[in-house]
Amino acid sequence: MSTGVRRRMGVEERRQQLIGVALDLFSRRSPDEVSIDEIASAAGISRPLVYHYFPGKLSLYEAALKRASEDLAARFAEPHEGSLGARLLRVMRRFFDFVDEHGPGFSALMRGGPAVPADGVRSIEHVSTTNALIDSVRQAAYEQILAHLGVTEAPARMELVVRSWISLAESTALIWLDGRRIPRAELELQLVHDFAALVAVSAAHDADMAALLRTMVKDEPADGPFAELVGRLMSLAP
Repeated sequence: MSTGVRRRMGVEERRQQLIGVALDLFSRRSPDEVSIDEIASAAGISRPLVYHYFPGKLSLYEAALKRASEDLAARFAEPHEGSLGARLLRVMRRFFDFVDEHGPGFSALMRGGPAVPADGVRSIEHVSTTNALIDSVRQAAYEQILAHLGVTEAPARMELVVRSWISLAESTALIWLDGRRIPRAELELQLVHDFAALVAVSAAHDADMAALLRTMVKDEPADGPFAELVGRLMSLAP
């Protein structure tokens, strides 16, 4: 029979619990709208105890951002199985899973954090921390895509294509969150097609990109995303 006595959490366990609670709240509403009192209530502790583990809402927000950024970066990890188009589509589905689950938090992360920190001052240190987290996600995504391309050091145009595509995925997700007017599955596939299109345009100007495009087309099954794009474009021809 339960005695009703709560187990006392260790310091790190309590910190991780508070980060999880804060991340859940920040994922459902803008961080500016979430108070320390709400976080304390959701965690089942007092407001002063929250301050015992974190100096303020901004430090807790940054800890939650760090966990979210690590989760988001991991969404780009994908086994090297199947065609490149199929792999990218699976990555985009996991990416949009994250966006769907953490809408307001994702928006805040990509736009540089909450508009007004708890003390009313948007510090240089806070902006630097947030930007570093965003950059770490972008770099992890970039390195994952290069690994799928079988490249360690990308030529200039390949780097331009991959980084441009990652930025496009971010922008697309942010616009989608504002009303979700286009079905999510359509955007996931469209972004895979966008990658192929960026490679194709660059291939017209660069031998390395032309070689990459030939490899992508050669390895693509008839029912793959890249082959579907070719079919759709051919149907538009007069």
